[in-house]
Amino acid sequence: MEPIARSIAARGHEVHVVAPWHPLVSRAAEEGGIRFHFYRYAPIRSLNVFGYAAAMRADVSVRGAAYVAAPLALAAGWREARRVARRHRATIMHGHWVIPGGITAAAAAPSLPLVVSLHGSDVFLAERFGPAKIAARRAFRQAGFVTACSDDLARRAIGLGADRGRIETVPYGVDVERFHPDGAARAERRRELRIDDRVPLCVAAGRLVRKKGFEYAIDALADVPGAVLAIAGDGTLREELERRSETAGVAERIRFLGNLSQDRVGEYFAAADVICAPSVRDDSGNVDGLPNVVLEAMASATPLITTAAGGIGAVVEDGRTALIVPERDAPAIASAMRMIFENAARAHTIGTSARAAVQQSFGWDRVAERFEFAYSRALAFKSLPS
Repeated sequence: MEPIARSIAARGHEVHVVAPWHPLVSRAAEEGGIRFHFYRYAPIRSLNVFGYAAAMRADVSVRGAAYVAAPLALAAGWREARRVARRHRATIMHGHWVIPGGITAAAAAPSLPLVVSLHGSDVFLAERFGPAKIAARRAFRQAGFVTACSDDLARRAIGLGADRGRIETVPYGVDVERFHPDGAARAERRRELRIDDRVPLCVAAGRLVRKKGFEYAIDALADVPGAVLAIAGDGTLREELERRSETAGVAERIRFLGNLSQDRVGEYFAAADVICAPSVRDDSGNVDGLPNVVLEAMASATPLITTAAGGIGAVVEDGRTALIVPERDAPAIASAMRMIFENAARAHTIGTSARAAVQQSFGWDRVAERFEFAYSRALAFKSLPS
């Protein structure tokens, strides 16, 4: 949400972000042209799980604390969004995640044009939980326009009630200044990992949940002698993945880095010889719309190994801007790693082609233009006679 808001503000719009308070999220009241409004809703710290992927367990089920917190958070979010919209005379509401952002924005200012942006888990929840499905349909009916970060999400949203004439796929952008080749960062992060420049290094990043497919990257490492795998991120599968690395006999060559800032992730991507994003549609049917890490890897000019899960296949070209492997196929990942590690010229060509493609099509200014179009469509829809 933040880079979307920044890119829109950079085009001259006044942007206010209303979001739930969380102990790990800290922003000044105004940063980068955006005004932040964090609302509190839970009387005890352990119930602050609303938003920031904290309300779900492994991204496949809702945590018990979320059921308790949801009524409080929805009421507080509605109240704060209404207050901000009225005080600052908002002209449009933009709800991220149809559940809960879309329904919150729709209820807070029903007279204003509404844009809903879909991210992935929100659609998954609406498909599987009756109350969430009903709420999503209401938000879709009120929305003047809907954006989805992948064609897969767009199709599924239409199945939930979104109007096919008022929805468009808008892949998110990437900060090409934050994610870029950086020789100094490469040297520093490798010193931090205690490996020299000759050691093949693969980096992966994301929440440690099933749909990220990290277990297949771990299994692949057993067939890539001498290589090191560094995984940035945390989540409910941390202990399971650590045990898997021990079973596979590669624990000494894997580094679990925990949660890192975006700047630090960018530095690790610059330090890597290859980046792996082995996304899958998990057993429950959940899949990322378009993982941010895919475009960030491409911007880094570091060769990317990934799958075609969700919206990934629409933004990468196999053999030119990435190497696409089948989902859940550790031997294929291992083969792709070896090819990159053993062919520096091919690796360089893939990396530079990927960065060029991102700069051309996925810069945040270009994405902001597409959101401006969504706003204009929502404004036009609201002006139609009822």
